[in-house]
Amino acid sequence: MSRRTINLDDTLYDYLLAHSLREHPEQAALREATAKHPRGGMQISPEQGQFMQLLVKLIGAHRTIEIGTFTGYSALTVALALPVNGKILACDVSDEYTSIGKPYWQRAGVANKIELVLAPAAQTLDARLAAGESGRYDFAFIDADKSGYDGYYERCLQLVRQGGLIAFDNVLWSGDVARPAQDDDTRALQALNDKLHNDERIDMAMLPIGDGLTLARKRP
Repeated sequence: MSRRTINLDDTLYDYLLAHSLREHPEQAALREATAKHPRGGMQISPEQGQFMQLLVKLIGAHRTIEIGTFTGYSALTVALALPVNGKILACDVSDEYTSIGKPYWQRAGVANKIELVLAPAAQTLDARLAAGESGRYDFAFIDADKSGYDGYYERCLQLVRQGGLIAFDNVLWSGDVARPAQDDDTRALQALNDKLHNDERIDMAMLPIGDGLTLARKRP
């Protein structure tokens, strides 16, 4: 029994992966390729990806949103968990980064599930709202510029259905959110964490997985 989350040293983390992780070969290959990228630290951890897959399956998601695609590991991960007719609206601004993942999407047979839109995410989400897509998505994953999180949240809260989930990455920010902020990103995350904790429109839980993952369920 334990009254707090266990600390993971390298040995225990390796054990966790060895006894839990079930990656598609293209997931593993893309994760390895991204690890060699100069900005590879932006990729989500594999255990977080597997957890997100389970969530997507548990809620029976068909339509999802991703804000911040980077090299495409998280999009590939979620796409593999979606049914044959499932779709991801993947929002990013970098053709350079997202192009890395496209061959892996193709080889995994899920490229047809991923609609990649290269434009500012707020603009893309506003266009979907204007097209009458409020309440038509089941799941959203926010992992982009931290100063934009609050705006993405408000838009996603309109776009997801009642009972749908919004997941926020990096909410612990290497522990910096628990200290006096020294930069705008930390301040933005601290403000968001305060807001989510007190937002009566959602049920929520902050989890110490990866760099911190908050789940927000849209209340009926």
